[in-house]
Parts: sequence; structure tokens; C-alpha cells
Amino acid sequence: MSGFPEELEVPVVDGGRVADARVQRALRSSEVAFAGRVWDVVREEVELPGADGEVSTVTRDVQRHPGAVTVLALDGDENVLLLKQYRHPVRRELWELPAGLLDVQGEAPLRAAQRELAEEADLVAADWAVVVDWFNSPGGSSEANRIYLARGLSAVPAAERHDREDEERDMVPVRLPLQEAVRAVLEGRLHNPGTVIGVLAVHAARAAGWSTLRPADEPWPEGLLRR
Repeated sequence: MSGFPEELEVPVVDGGRVADARVQRALRSSEVAFAGRVWDVVREEVELPGADGEVSTVTRDVQRHPGAVTVLALDGDENVLLLKQYRHPVRRELWELPAGLLDVQGEAPLRAAQRELAEEADLVAADWAVVVDWFNSPGGSSEANRIYLARGLSAVPAAERHDREDEERDMVPVRLPLQEAVRAVLEGRLHNPGTVIGVLAVHAARAAGWSTLRPADEPWPEGLLRR
């Protein structure tokens, strides 16, 4: 197999030099085009510099999202907890990891993840770690998502369990071996982005002897975009 075409002059760099960076472009205008129950759509005119020094202006409609957290709960036999939930926009029942919005004022992301695991799966975990951070759809949304690994699982006492409503009422829980979950993702049988990213990222972390996991309370700059 041949290498990358040399005439394109694309350099190979050390992996440590590659990292996303926060950049603030100048805004000429910003207005709420749609105010929703969970998120708004903001229409913004932003200045984009060109290679020749010229500045152009483009208009973008941006979903202003509060952000979210996702939890991959892994039991002692390395089974992943999945929940089947109906998602109306795609008209499908999807197998998902426990997840939820950062919509409680002042609530830390880790606390939100712990709350979602208890509310959606009736579980608490003794061991928490950050697996991966990601933007759900950066071309049109500010949604930032953090995936946690939760281990050392135990049940929420029956008297303290959350009364689930709406789509959450009919969620069906299953445990799937991690390797089988990876296969389901790669065979195109699982489509929820948190599930896809979480399963593959945890599988990679396990292959690295869990050395890539980060502290559960690590600061999350991307999460500030929800403000």
C-alpha cells in the first residue's frame, strides 16, 4: 500500500502537538431565532479570516445546548449496561448508555452522571473515571458531552428509586459483554452516538490497561459552553 501523496506536502507531526483549541471569532450579531424547551437556536454573524488576510462574514444557526453526560456502567464480569429507549426524531428504539442533560443549575458534571445512573438504571457506583470528552455535532450545535466509566455497581434501595416518566418509563435494561458491544457497534447494530463512542473508548482504555482513564472530577472546559 502506497503512502500519502508527497506532492500534497502534508506533514507528519508528533501526536502530542495535536489538540483542539478554544478560539473566539468576532461576532457582528447574535440573536435567538428560536427559543425551545430544552435548547435555543441562535443566529450569529461571525467573522472568518482568510489566508490572504481578508475577513469574510458568514451566518450560522447554532443550537445552544446545555451539554450532557453519559455513563458506561461496567460490572465485575465486564458487561455493559444498555437501556432501550424510544427516540422520536429518528423513529427508532435505540440501545443507549444512561445519560442526561446538564440542566440542573450549579450541578457538577460528575454529580449529574451519578444522578442519571441512579434515575435511569437504579444503580450507584463506587468507582468513577472520565473516559472521553466529545462534541455531539460541532458544525451546528454547542453540545459538549463527557463519558464516565462507572464500576463497583450496587442497587439503589427500592424505597429511594426514581419514578421514571415519558420515554424513560418503558426503558428496558440489559447487560451485554463489552466485546459483544464492540461487535454490535462495528456491525452497525448500535447507532446512539454516546453508545458508539463510549463502547469503543472503554474498549480502547481496557486494552491500554486502563492507563488512559482520567480522574472523575477533572475540570471540563468544554462543559462551560453550556452557559
